[in-house]
Amino acid sequence: MSTGDLLSVEPQELQFQFELRKQISCSMQLTNKTNDYVAFKVKTTNPKKYCVRPNTGVVLPHSTCDVTVTMQAQKEAPLDMQCKDKFLLQSAVASPGATTKDITPELFNKETGNKVEECKLKVNYVAPPQPPSPVREGSEEGSSPRASISENGTINTTDSTAVPRAHAESHEKSSEARALIAKLTEEKNSAVQQSNKLHQELELLRRQGNNSRGGIPFMYVVLIGLLGILLGYLVK
Repeated sequence: MSTGDLLSVEPQELQFQFELRKQISCSMQLTNKTNDYVAFKVKTTNPKKYCVRPNTGVVLPHSTCDVTVTMQAQKEAPLDMQCKDKFLLQSAVASPGATTKDITPELFNKETGNKVEECKLKVNYVAPPQPPSPVREGSEEGSSPRASISENGTINTTDSTAVPRAHAESHEKSSEARALIAKLTEEKNSAVQQSNKLHQELELLRRQGNNSRGGIPFMYVVLIGLLGILLGYLVK
């Protein structure tokens, strides 16, 4: 805080969060510590670049006044974010009941014998705060980067894009496996049905053979062979 006999200024350094092609504003507060009406006037070394509202005014006794300084949108960033612009705040005692209309250039003229206080303000550019990166929480398709600390104390961060890629490949392989299992199950059920049908036919032939009192029919031998082949396929 800059403190004079008439006005105190907060802050003494104007800070702008610099962004290209965007108007940026900051404010300062003037406090009248006296029992008098105090007039003020704000000047700058670069009037085309800044807009001050209000640039002149009267602060009532033991009152405060907020002044807003707006920097016009800039097309290029200054080298090393350094700014040489400056502001000058002039203050002088005004007549009781004075308003902004009563302020004249002669009021801030030291040659006329008026007591004029001056406060110089520097301009400082600061980088805007970086927004937090979006992170999906509880998502099956993605996850935030995981950091691990190695033995030498360094932090290793895994790439979050690797997790969704691995998940997609695993999902594709799982779909192929399910399709293969379904196909094998269908073939197994069909083979079981064929086996049951052969058992029924064999039983029928056995009964016919007993009734005819003859030897083993040729068809019976063939069916037994087919059944053995089918059972061998199922065992594999």
